[in-house]
Amino acid sequence: MPAPQIWPPTPPAGNPLAGAADPAAPVVPGACGPGDGVGAISSVQVETGALAGTGALNLLVIEDDPVGPFAVSELLHTAGTRVRIRTARNLTEAERLLTDDVNCILLDLALPGRDPDDELAALRHLLVLAPRHAVLALTPSTHAERAAEAVRVGAQDYLFRDELDGKVLSRAIRYAVERKRADMAQYKLAESRLRAQENARLERGLLPTPLLDGSDLRFAARYRPGRSRALLGGDFYDTVRTPDGTVHAMIGDVCGHGPDEAALGVELRIAWRALTLAGLCGDALLTTLQQVLEHERDSDEIFATLCTVDIAPDGRRAELSLAGHPAPLVTRADSPASLLAYESGGPALGLLPQTRWPRRRVELGDAWSLLMYTDGLIEGRAGQGDPCQRLGQDGMLDMINRRLTAGLRGEALLEAAVTEARELNGGELTDDVAVLLLERAGSGAD
Repeated sequence: MPAPQIWPPTPPAGNPLAGAADPAAPVVPGACGPGDGVGAISSVQVETGALAGTGALNLLVIEDDPVGPFAVSELLHTAGTRVRIRTARNLTEAERLLTDDVNCILLDLALPGRDPDDELAALRHLLVLAPRHAVLALTPSTHAERAAEAVRVGAQDYLFRDELDGKVLSRAIRYAVERKRADMAQYKLAESRLRAQENARLERGLLPTPLLDGSDLRFAARYRPGRSRALLGGDFYDTVRTPDGTVHAMIGDVCGHGPDEAALGVELRIAWRALTLAGLCGDALLTTLQQVLEHERDSDEIFATLCTVDIAPDGRRAELSLAGHPAPLVTRADSPASLLAYESGGPALGLLPQTRWPRRRVELGDAWSLLMYTDGLIEGRAGQGDPCQRLGQDGMLDMINRRLTAGLRGEALLEAAVTEARELNGGELTDDVAVLLLERAGSGAD
């Protein structure tokens, strides 16, 4: 097998560096000299211009004339451009030589055996084989329309064979490589944006829409996932009204705040809504939700806390169940907010295989507001004075009561509470935060 062709030849002994072959120049396995019809590698080693310091570019030349590629070598040598050349007589040979280190491909559009009905069939085939490589189309100047069509199909540029010189070829290679890099960067950016938009639509669609038609209760919620640039975390909430007029509200928290926890939180929320609309409540509902959790979680160490409230049709009383979750806040008439006392709640879902979750009856009165939250709201820092002190439920109570005194209600109250918790923490809260507010104006309200 003839040795790979190197251009230029070995330099004179008096100047060992001038025109020396690149010691890093690879020899592609199976590549041979031009005379045996398999393929060849040659190398132009003069390093100047825009490519200085970047290492040799690899150019794959595809044309059936065995002398043509070495004319290309001479042209590039004359222009002082450092390019390592591989040659192929057809696309079959080219596919063997088409490795990731090839920077640019020079394709003769007049390859023999092309489809008579499609003058660019070879180019279309090459673009499928090499979607990430820069491509230059080579054609006679008499085929200007074919050359322009090649660029429209996907080539980075075209060259006229009869007008080719070293500077034009060198510039075209550099231009094609940089344009392909820019095109790929733009493609990846557009792909990333589309993926982000799809993820956002998916996550937004998984957030609940309360079903409260026919109820006189007002609903508000705030949700902030702990994951950067995410819309959904491991916290979840929902509110529905069943045909008997009872309003059921729920808020929960899957331990952790990654994408797996977010997916599990969505599953639990959807299961809660379906079971509630089917008539389950209290201990029977939580027992079934625990079975869902046990079947869907990735690890036996995963658990979820939950708080459920079932508000009677007259709106004056409720049934409360806690599964390892902090108790909600209640504000009655003009009284300050206070935590609902609850000493007999059950454990978080997924901790014990067989357990019970007792319900407690709560008298709400005529006018009231009920605030349900996850621990992400109370586990942030309480301020810059003591970095170890957490806001806690007492700090949250003070914060909510100050906002109530200032006249905030509904959405404004929740937004102010979450914003202040973030400011006290000195930055974004690291855990997911969900806050749900139900309010009843009372029968005496206008």
